[in-house]
Amino acid sequence: MTRFIDLSIPITNDVVSDPEVMRPKIQYMTHENTWEQIAMFFPGLEKSDLPDGEGWAVEMLELSTHNGTHMDAPWHYHSTTDDGASPAPSIDEAPLDRFFRPGVKLDFSHLPHGHVVSAAEVEEAFDRIGYDLQPLDIVLVQSGAIYGTENFTDQGVGLGAEATLWLTERGVEVVGTDAWSWDAPFSHTAKRWAENRDPAIIWEGHKAGRIRPYYQIEKLTNLESLPSHGFTFSCFPVKIERASAGWIRAVAMLEGIA
Repeated sequence: MTRFIDLSIPITNDVVSDPEVMRPKIQYMTHENTWEQIAMFFPGLEKSDLPDGEGWAVEMLELSTHNGTHMDAPWHYHSTTDDGASPAPSIDEAPLDRFFRPGVKLDFSHLPHGHVVSAAEVEEAFDRIGYDLQPLDIVLVQSGAIYGTENFTDQGVGLGAEATLWLTERGVEVVGTDAWSWDAPFSHTAKRWAENRDPAIIWEGHKAGRIRPYYQIEKLTNLESLPSHGFTFSCFPVKIERASAGWIRAVAMLEGIA
């Protein structure tokens, strides 16, 4: 028996999961007010000609590719990768065989919001769960951010450049987090930036993709329902030409667990 666990948040007008400047907008057109759209294709059609006078349901969306549960491509982080040797791939160039793989969950939710997870802490987390990381495993981070709560974009830990490179050095090409960003929330990083003006701390986990390319999932949910390992993770991105990201339906599959 296979158990399917939905790890995706909805794209919605009603729950704030992005800064105001990039919130999604959905316009709902319902059965009651769309009969005229159908009549455009069938001249002379009247509302009463349709069963119960109903048209169709259609939605128009104004979206960023980074709304909802989505996957960032290396193109999002920088124009080049492999230490500048290669153009960074966009989401339509993503290798599909990377997106249906064994998953591993690391739980850092006990750490304070804004904490930047180090390579040593990642290594310790694997030791705690007794898992030997394999190339192409998909590594998911339970960050402490809780979707649907106030100030979601300020919540959770981030993985810095050091931790990200520790993973990619070992053959990991896909990672994910239930926070708004793979990096620590900007509100916390901005305080550190004000103190030391070190540009290396800004978006450092993302910018690690300049060194080695990797794909990064943001705004997962329900990670507390997963074991630390022993599941398969599916995360195929929508194919958008030359885009920096694509929406995914993130699903974990557990075998033999009721």
